[in-house]
Amino acid sequence: MGGIRGTVTPPPYGCGVRLLHTSDWHLGRLFHRASLLDEQERALARLVELVEDLGVEVVLIAGDLYDRAIPPADAVELFDRTLMQLQRLGARVVAISGNHDSAVRVGYADRLLEQLGVTVRGELARTGEPVVVAATDGGPPLHVYPIPYLDPLATAHHAGRHAPPGPAVEAEQLPFVEPQVDEPAGGRRRFTHHDAMAWAMGRVRASVDAAPGCRSVVVAHTFLTGGNPSESERDLTVGHVEQVRLDVFDGIDYVALGHLHRRQGFDGGRVAYSGTPLRYSFSEAGSTPSVRVVDLDVDGGLRIDDVALGVGRGLHTLTGTLDELLTDARHADVGDGWVRAVLTDRTLPLQAMARLQQRFPNAVELRHEPAGATASADDALAAGEVRAADPFDLTRRFLEEQRGVALDAEEHDVLAAALDAARAGSAS
Repeated sequence: MGGIRGTVTPPPYGCGVRLLHTSDWHLGRLFHRASLLDEQERALARLVELVEDLGVEVVLIAGDLYDRAIPPADAVELFDRTLMQLQRLGARVVAISGNHDSAVRVGYADRLLEQLGVTVRGELARTGEPVVVAATDGGPPLHVYPIPYLDPLATAHHAGRHAPPGPAVEAEQLPFVEPQVDEPAGGRRRFTHHDAMAWAMGRVRASVDAAPGCRSVVVAHTFLTGGNPSESERDLTVGHVEQVRLDVFDGIDYVALGHLHRRQGFDGGRVAYSGTPLRYSFSEAGSTPSVRVVDLDVDGGLRIDDVALGVGRGLHTLTGTLDELLTDARHADVGDGWVRAVLTDRTLPLQAMARLQQRFPNAVELRHEPAGATASADDALAAGEVRAADPFDLTRRFLEEQRGVALDAEEHDVLAAALDAARAGSAS
């Protein structure tokens, strides 16, 4: 498995089916209230170029196509245009809904689009139904299994009504009955994300077993145990019940995952997250937006390359006083990148963000962390203590907690005078 590369050569005949794995486009997303649509359009244009240049046969899009269930019209238009471009290149497209998407809206025309070589799967009932791609390398056909994001409650209802447990499910002793929202005392455990994926993979394995010799690929949107998240993902649930164990995907030639925004692989790269086409939070400043190109050999062997897209603004976190950030020549290379400013001034300067944006037009986040802060970390006051507290002491504590530093003597006198004036005004 290679690292990030700028170019990959097309495979010669007989050397495998070439896949491109991408995910988490989040079309329509805002970056701190700034639109990313222009950058997303450039990223997808680059992706289409790679599909053409590298001779990609199958494009796998592992969920979170949009950033919200009802996306803006221009995001839908961009997705539509990209699918048309990929289809015209002759690439088979297999996409799934993610936890940000509306499964019904995303997959409403799935059966119709399949006739044109495009699958956009959001329907739970079709889990385990493969997209069969005829081989061009002389090997067996490729069976791609789209598994849309599985809500545990919806999956438990569906599984209990429509599907008997297969061998993989029985091993997990999953409760295919009306699911319990809360764990009853001494009763059945809650149906988890792992349970839902185990049910789906039971259906997938039944299909794979019915087509011996086929090459198998799963496309899924989930949080794999051991995965490295970032700040820009939406939590699936509380605690660790959202996590799915790696062994649930045993026996599959390649597993294309979505949900985690950092590029990362497991089991030698057989199970992987491609990462996002753009960086969606400052926590991803060190990552390289890319897509994963996978050559799946006749015998199921893998050759993997991560190819940088080379688009999107840089991410910069700048720390110092406001005057330092406005004058320091070391920040000249920020250019049009996104900026998060951490101001260390003792007090927050007036109009700090507006002044920052004069030098850094794309400054979008401001934090105030005074240097050498010694703010009091007194225990929180109970409700009764608040009512009984001295107004001056209560106001002082509030100001110090908000600013992160203790009041000096001059500020102490100003606060005392202001409270005395307020008392005098209320008395009159």
